[in-house]
Amino acid sequence: MGRYDQRGTQMDRQPWKVVITDLDEGVTDEVKNILTRKGVDLVCEQVKKENDLIRVCREADGIITQYAQMTRAVLEHLPQCKVVARYGVGVDNVDLKAATELGIVVANVPDYCTEEVADHTIALWLGLIRKTVHYDRKVKSGLWDFREGRPICRLRGKVMGIVGCGRIGTAVAKRVQAFGVRVIGNDPFIEKASEGIELTDLDTILRESDFISLHCSLNETSRHLIGEKEFKKMEKKPFLLNTARGPVVHEKALITALRQNLISGAGIDVMETEPPDPNNPFLKMGNVILSPHVAFFSEQSLSELKRRVAEIVLEVLSGKWPRSVVNPEVKGKTRASILDP
Repeated sequence: MGRYDQRGTQMDRQPWKVVITDLDEGVTDEVKNILTRKGVDLVCEQVKKENDLIRVCREADGIITQYAQMTRAVLEHLPQCKVVARYGVGVDNVDLKAATELGIVVANVPDYCTEEVADHTIALWLGLIRKTVHYDRKVKSGLWDFREGRPICRLRGKVMGIVGCGRIGTAVAKRVQAFGVRVIGNDPFIEKASEGIELTDLDTILRESDFISLHCSLNETSRHLIGEKEFKKMEKKPFLLNTARGPVVHEKALITALRQNLISGAGIDVMETEPPDPNNPFLKMGNVILSPHVAFFSEQSLSELKRRVAEIVLEVLSGKWPRSVVNPEVKGKTRASILDP
């Protein structure tokens, strides 16, 4: 007969149907093998519009998504959906409140690329401070003159402010301390930081930092966290690093801050609009280093992500709590027949 929850939804329907809404690289054999060997009916799409999402996901038990906007309007039309797994760390494309109300577990893979993002942050940082990208351009244009990159500051004794002291922020702190840099941090979600980070308020970060590195998630409170008002508080004209989410920084305010020398430069891996408009001023600024939202990437991190997101979906459908539930408030009212963790 099968098991049913209080809404009358059948919990152990076989085979489970899992829909992959969209992936940059498409679906790999690795993901297919993990799911299909358990008898999953796997549907692979490349859709992002609401009507298309509703159409392809209507009968799905589980959903894997990357960029598609899983809004309330979409989720309310998915009566069998028990889990939405984000192919990545951030879940700003999923309406968490709606998912929780509907009994849908939302999960991510929060730690698959910690080392890669921390390393990439350091690469941007050193590229800005030691002017390596600038010198590369000059030498290739026929100019051999160390003075073209002045001023260059000594790192030891400087201060880095980290906004968001979770896994990645902490990994960055560990790395920069090896250069003799003092680290101060701000994170409203933790009471005690590790790796020698001195917790303080955001205004102190803005006022005292020689470098500011952003590692907070994107939510209602962090959107445009760094804007015109914040740039005017940056007394030391710091270098800004963003490997978190583009909208954490008000992009127009950042452009103005760079033009007015309120900050010394920026290392940007994420932008408000990706890819950027060809007329975006960043593309012509010599004190800006850009990369195409690649901080997460290594061959190893991508392989781990593929494997773990597929495993997450199977865990939920099999009645288990995944270790990375983003909306823990859903406990006790899930559509899936999940045992207590």
